Amino acid sequence: MIYQHDNTASMGFGEIILAMLNGARLDLTVAGYFTLIPGLLITLTTYFNSKVLKISLLAYTSLLLFVSSFIIVLDMELYSHWSFRMDATPLLYIGKEAAGSGDLLTTIIMVGFWLLFFVGAIYGYQKYIANSISNIEKSDYKSSLIILILTGLLIAPIRGTTGVAPINTGTVYFHESNMFANHTAINVVYNFGYAVRKINRLKYPENYLERDLTDKIFDELIVQDTTGQKFLNVGKPNVMIIMLESYSFRFIEPLGGLPGITPNINSLVHEGILFDNFYSSGDRTDMGIISVLNGYPRQPLGSIIKFPKKTSTLPYINKNLKARGYATEFTYGYNIDYANFKSYLTNGQFDNVTHSKDFPPEHNTSKWGVHDHFVFNKFLEEANEVKEPFFKIMMTQSSHEPFEVPMETVIKGDDNESMFKNSAYYTDKSLGEFIEKAKQTNWWDSTLIIITADHGHFMPGNEGISNPDRFKIPMLWLGGAINKRDTVVHNYGTHTDIANTLFAQLGFQDSSYTFSSNMFSINLEPFAVFIYNNGVGYLSENEKVIYDNTGKQFVKAQGVNETSKEKGRAYLQKLYLDFNHR
Repeated sequence: MIYQHDNTASMGFGEIILAMLNGARLDLTVAGYFTLIPGLLITLTTYFNSKVLKISLLAYTSLLLFVSSFIIVLDMELYSHWSFRMDATPLLYIGKEAAGSGDLLTTIIMVGFWLLFFVGAIYGYQKYIANSISNIEKSDYKSSLIILILTGLLIAPIRGTTGVAPINTGTVYFHESNMFANHTAINVVYNFGYAVRKINRLKYPENYLERDLTDKIFDELIVQDTTGQKFLNVGKPNVMIIMLESYSFRFIEPLGGLPGITPNINSLVHEGILFDNFYSSGDRTDMGIISVLNGYPRQPLGSIIKFPKKTSTLPYINKNLKARGYATEFTYGYNIDYANFKSYLTNGQFDNVTHSKDFPPEHNTSKWGVHDHFVFNKFLEEANEVKEPFFKIMMTQSSHEPFEVPMETVIKGDDNESMFKNSAYYTDKSLGEFIEKAKQTNWWDSTLIIITADHGHFMPGNEGISNPDRFKIPMLWLGGAINKRDTVVHNYGTHTDIANTLFAQLGFQDSSYTFSSNMFSINLEPFAVFIYNNGVGYLSENEKVIYDNTGKQFVKAQGVNETSKEKGRAYLQKLYLDFNHR
């Protein structure tokens, strides 16, 4: 709470006390788990010299303090980026992708905190507890029996409840709307341990929402037909999808964002079709690419990209178009081993995949791989060489932490928010240069370019994890193949809708994209769904519903009745069932 002082300032004194009181239940649970082994050690060593117990408890306690203090300190910083308490998520992205997000100064500070906590705790243990252990005398079986019974009674704090179901993270939630207040009550060591225990057996509940209600609501939500306005003047256009890293709508002035960050996009919106109510399905790159390319939503507490057997069963836009005579290519500057991309792209069966290892070493200067202007140049070069019609998709990466870009600084400041804005300016500059060059090619007049983001970001503005603004992103259609200019579409939509919206423009639909609607259908009531760490948001013109699974509560339910407020949960239940059975 001290480290996250800006968030803590949103809490009143009474809420701070309630967070501690409610959180004490999970603290007792962790204390119960941690005391089991010392109880057994004492039971077994009452017959021996106390030195045996002293050494055993010192080793055990040192290990727990080492691990626990690391989790606590890492969580302090990660919450600034993720807005949820640390679970098993870091293990899903361990390696270069995790290290690439940090900066040296922050790392040094956090290591300093870690050592301070660890050494201080060890000192306290040695001074106040270890010496007492030295004075324990040998005893008999009666003492062992009493200690064993007391150890068995630890089941009470471990369960944390007299009910049938044991305590869980949501038990300590006490606030109806302030998620940070609820998050402060969570014991992060418990949260991490529980998530790690579940990490290799991700299975979602099949009775999350009543099945008949789920089917009824979901069938009314998703509309797959080819009705609605057509924006193409070419029957079989080339298709490009450009996904911009972490590109929040707050960068785009025509979307109500800040001025001066994306001058090229601000100008390009007048040359194409801008969607001003478009949302990312999730909040990480691997979730964004699957939501766009496969029309598959982000899942709570996990990512399908970690399960190659499941990703092999997904539909791919490129496969649909390849069956219709398109050449298909994927281009990005990341390391192909990031977040299991290699198996995912192998399952995708692109004709060509370009990644960081396909660029010369002098271009691999970013912590994440190759900077955007090099990738855009490669993307253009490949488009000039591939046969038409083609489907090409590329991803940028320079606007990812640590926001270091190969450009003279335009937006001044060495704080994270200023550097983030500056990196977005650089990506916008690279995009603008690409579009200008593309307009001079032979393929421009027959090409549709879809520009969007892989996900939004908590900056600028430090949006909370369940705040819809964190997920609102741009989508812009450009190119010589479209017949509309300077047009704004107000329909709500999500990443997953790109597939069948595109297909409708090409004259067909594909029902295997279960979660994808044609955004222009005359039969659709437009909506958007975003999914965060363990919750779901549903948005439409008149409705705003956010449900948090951990706390089992509606954070917001605006403009809905008892049935319609379940739309987001019905969507999630359908996703749970689909994921479990892939």
